Amino acid sequence: MSLASWFRWNDPPNRISQRNPTEMVVETLMMELSWQTKQAEKQQRERENEYRKIKTGVDYGWLVSYPKQSYDISPGERLQLEDMCTKIHPSYCGPVILRFRQLIAEYEPEVQEVSRIFRSVLQEAAEKIKEEEDAKKLARQWNTKNKTSLSLTTFKSRSRISPFISDIKTISEDVERGTQPTRRVWSMPEFRNAK
Repeated sequence: MSLASWFRWNDPPNRISQRNPTEMVVETLMMELSWQTKQAEKQQRERENEYRKIKTGVDYGWLVSYPKQSYDISPGERLQLEDMCTKIHPSYCGPVILRFRQLIAEYEPEVQEVSRIFRSVLQEAAEKIKEEEDAKKLARQWNTKNKTSLSLTTFKSRSRISPFISDIKTISEDVERGTQPTRRVWSMPEFRNAK
């Protein structure tokens, strides 16, 4: 029996488990939500301490101990947010996080409001994705319709019959071309021959 079998040096290194991109997006976005929730909770505590300091004039911050249990999203809301995250394409994961961080920095929300902001960002991204998919679908339909319709229009244009167009030139036609057509009264529609 060789030593290599004992130490597993010859085995290829274990690769990271191949996960579904959707699972990775959900995990990444939910981690961002939990991190932003913790940051908002920390900022809220700091604001409360500042307010208490201003109100009492004394800093008892060193005496305060914060509970270990922090704010947590309800399981039902968490499931809804995870479901919304599954609708986000992996290429939109970064822009969603950037937009979420931008709104958090702009509004400095309370802890309870963070999940609502996250929900609005997810809805905005899902609508944008849907609009782009609809635009791509319309473009594909237009391209396929355009190819078929071009062949039909060229066929129609070759076989069109116009009884009013004539190759024979007449004297009256030459005389009419030299004069300006008379203007009609506004209440009457103007009909012209297309030449």
